[in-house]
Amino acid sequence: RLGLIQWQMRPYSGFDELMQQVEYFVDAVAAYRSDFALFPEYFNAPLMAAYNKLSVSDSIRELAKYTEMIRNKFSELSIKYNINIITGSMPEIIDGQLYNVGNLCRRDGTIERYEKIHVTPDEQKVWGLQGGSKIQTFDTDCGKIGILICYDSEFPELSRIMAQEGMQILFVPFLTDTQNAYARVRLCSQARAVENECYVAIAGSVGNLPAVENMDISYAQSAVFTPCDFAFPSNGVKAEATANTEMILVADVDLDLLKELHNYGAVKNLKDRRTDLYEVSKK
Repeated sequence: RLGLIQWQMRPYSGFDELMQQVEYFVDAVAAYRSDFALFPEYFNAPLMAAYNKLSVSDSIRELAKYTEMIRNKFSELSIKYNINIITGSMPEIIDGQLYNVGNLCRRDGTIERYEKIHVTPDEQKVWGLQGGSKIQTFDTDCGKIGILICYDSEFPELSRIMAQEGMQILFVPFLTDTQNAYARVRLCSQARAVENECYVAIAGSVGNLPAVENMDISYAQSAVFTPCDFAFPSNGVKAEATANTEMILVADVDLDLLKELHNYGAVKNLKDRRTDLYEVSKK
């Protein structure tokens, strides 16, 4: 069972109030016996309001100072509420370079790190972000998963590599400001579900942050997508949130249906690949 958090961007007095809201949502999705909780990209951006007098590139580096504390708190919550948490994403400084990263906090206490491979032109130009270099899948107690941050969902090679490693659920935390930006993430995520015969869950933020430069507006409609075959919704949409409204979205996914699809689907996107002509592989 997947629990998606459609997060409202609003001012927070500081770290403690932000994490109080985080725990509220973790508690809520855990109460519905969700196995996973998915937070959006840059959900902690409201904390940058305290540094708005600094340059934009300096303010996000101040935000990065919270990342380790937030990761540790997420890990505590995953154990406390017995749920696997995909922490969305946060800025992190490594060897002086700024990256967009997130963590899988398993309910057994283990933590895995993932990176945004493709940073957007805005992230690179305004904040000075670097693209990551890790492409990987993660084993969990509820199947093998992949995680792609926002823009990464628009590059089919990444999810295809993950599918070749056995990925069953792809999680996409995102942050988009406009409807056309959201449409890119949504439509590409739907394509990833079809071509890789997997489930795809996307979660984003809504609302406005007038006091945070370069993070002014947000638009989202979180959703869970499926392949398009007889065992699934004909339009490939398992569930979707109300657009631009703070809420949680809970949806059940059946991994056994994916196994049936791989072998008996009307089409077999993975098995029918012409590997005699082409291949996708990590360097």
